[in-house]
Amino acid sequence: MATSDSDESALTRRYAALPDGGGAEVGAALLARWREPHRRYHTERHLRFVLDRLDELGGSAADPVAVELAGWFHDAVYDPRGTDNEERSARLAAAVLPDSARRDEVVRLVRLTVSHRPPAGDTNGATLCDADLAVLAGAPAAYAAYAAAVRDEYRHVDDAAFATGRAGVLRGLLAGPRLFHTAYGADHWERPARANLTAELSLLP
Repeated sequence: MATSDSDESALTRRYAALPDGGGAEVGAALLARWREPHRRYHTERHLRFVLDRLDELGGSAADPVAVELAGWFHDAVYDPRGTDNEERSARLAAAVLPDSARRDEVVRLVRLTVSHRPPAGDTNGATLCDADLAVLAGAPAAYAAYAAAVRDEYRHVDDAAFATGRAGVLRGLLAGPRLFHTAYGADHWERPARANLTAELSLLP
């Protein structure tokens, strides 16, 4: 994703404005992680998408600052060959924000993105999880681009193994009683997301 210096500066300024985040230097370091060349889906584009969806979700979180900080950290560590990216991202947040009053909540929220199933009443968790999964509700062309980027990110996996693993992920998502936990997400994203997941699953061998 090509990014102008002004766009990058605006994103860094956005992070710097967050209380308890450690300032612009931390934001710039996180942005550099999201721009690592091995990424194909979990990129700066995804970060921007999540931040935009957090804006769209408005006041659904009890602590929107903690949720946005967690949005920045939630895939800050990403290795497609790894199985502990969320945990490593959570540990990064704990290490980078040692003096932050919101550190423990940010760490908890990052870990929650393993399951995307916040407990009842967890408005912070519901907001972050919904923003992260909102990509599933895109228009068909946008969803196809997302699915292609995920496949490219796992290009080290052969087609048969990828199809098996991807089908398991899709079935797991569809098996839950709901994908989205905020009222806005349920109203606007649940139906198209399920349609997209079902369509992709039908195309897998």
